[in-house]
Amino acid sequence: MAGGGVKGGVVYGETDEFSYNIIKDPVHIRDFQATLLHLFGIDHQRFTYDLQGLQAKLTGVEAARVVSEILA
Repeated sequence: MAGGGVKGGVVYGETDEFSYNIIKDPVHIRDFQATLLHLFGIDHQRFTYDLQGLQAKLTGVEAARVVSEILA
């Protein structure tokens, strides 16, 4: 991620020496999506779409957070 409100040169999170296990600051895909939506100016908690007659959220039903530590 470069530009668009993201700090330059930031490394967020850490994996083990084999890059297999997350050992510090994990980011779930729903958190990544919430962060992208935030950068686009969209509130991820209010953004819904119709899916088979239901109002679904792009970030899913579990709580998602904006990863503010990487934002400028």
